[in-house]
Amino acid sequence: MRSIAYFIDGIIIALPSIALGSVVLHADAAERSGISLLLELTYFMYFWSGYGKGQTIGMQLLHMRVVKTDGSFLSLTGAFVRYIGLVLAWLVFGIGVIWVAFDANKQGWHDKIAGTYVVSSW
Repeated sequence: MRSIAYFIDGIIIALPSIALGSVVLHADAAERSGISLLLELTYFMYFWSGYGKGQTIGMQLLHMRVVKTDGSFLSLTGAFVRYIGLVLAWLVFGIGVIWVAFDANKQGWHDKIAGTYVVSSW
């Protein structure tokens, strides 16, 4: 379910990123990558934090929420740390993300780094 939520979020981020980078700013590939990274970082920091109630749009659709291990919402700093952890988890051939399937607490490396869980929001 988490993968589906990330896929939905990826589409939500990609559409304005492509529109802004290619159509509006006529940016080259490197500039488009920078724009995409900035939009992605902003999106996840906002929605994973208390401002977004711990839910990206994809997570909202699938009734999931990111919380700290004590059940509270992440701060913007905590969401940033989780994002950096997610990047690191993908850089090692995705092993840190796949880790969720084998971990007793269903935590990926990014969750362990940031001290978070993904829980049901029903």
